[in-house]
Amino acid sequence: MITATYGEASPALPPLLVTLTLDPVSQHRFDELRRAHFPPERNHLAAHVTLFHHLPGVSEEAVDAALARASRRAPFELHVTGVAALGRGVAYTLASPEVMALHSQLTAAWAPLLTRQDRRPLWPHITVQNKVSPERAAASLAELRGDFTPQTVTAEGLQLWHYLGGPWEPVRRFPFH
Repeated sequence: MITATYGEASPALPPLLVTLTLDPVSQHRFDELRRAHFPPERNHLAAHVTLFHHLPGVSEEAVDAALARASRRAPFELHVTGVAALGRGVAYTLASPEVMALHSQLTAAWAPLLTRQDRRPLWPHITVQNKVSPERAAASLAELRGDFTPQTVTAEGLQLWHYLGGPWEPVRRFPFH
């Protein structure tokens, strides 16, 4: 049951984020790319695929229950399809009908909770660089596109996080099964 709507906040309850959990080999590879390209003073997070950016902390119990239900599925593949410019950064683009269906399912369940950003169509990606000069981003984009080969990663579950104004705090993992 939804217990809050967008805009309802509690200073004691930080907002929630939802990401995919990737297979360990892929996670390591994208973490290394992030370490190589992200400004170290701003790199507080592991590489990640964000599904939802800001759910109200007061709804954590309902969000947790929905993620537990959504995790009752087999792991699935995501195709790494390219390298995209973010203006002041670079991301690897992903494609998967399964992630789109999963996102649609959770979007429908959480409709009253969603921010404008989370109501937008999902653009699955892994950011490996952000908050750099446009020139540095363009150089990184050229380098990473030059080295790019399509690959496949496996989504092994979901992860719920607390957003702490920069760093994230893990709440719970929901392995696919």
